Amino acid sequence: MKIVVKFFARYREVLGVDELTVEGDFASVDDVRRFLLLREGTQVLGEQNLMCARNEDLCSLAEPLVDGDEVAFFPTVTGG
Repeated sequence: MKIVVKFFARYREVLGVDELTVEGDFASVDDVRRFLLLREGTQVLGEQNLMCARNEDLCSLAEPLVDGDEVAFFPTVTGG
């Protein structure tokens, strides 16, 4: 299956890319995250407070995926 992965805010800056397409057997958003963590320089995706979305809807890492889905990762936002 093909999944489009988008990165926002600090994640985009750290990873140096806005989006990429990954292919594999991904059952959940977390499967995509763990797949990406195997790549060098992606440790930021291991943060405990990571937020994610599937097809522009906020979701948990356990959210199931189907071919062609879009997944987004972004850090939590805090105000002051």
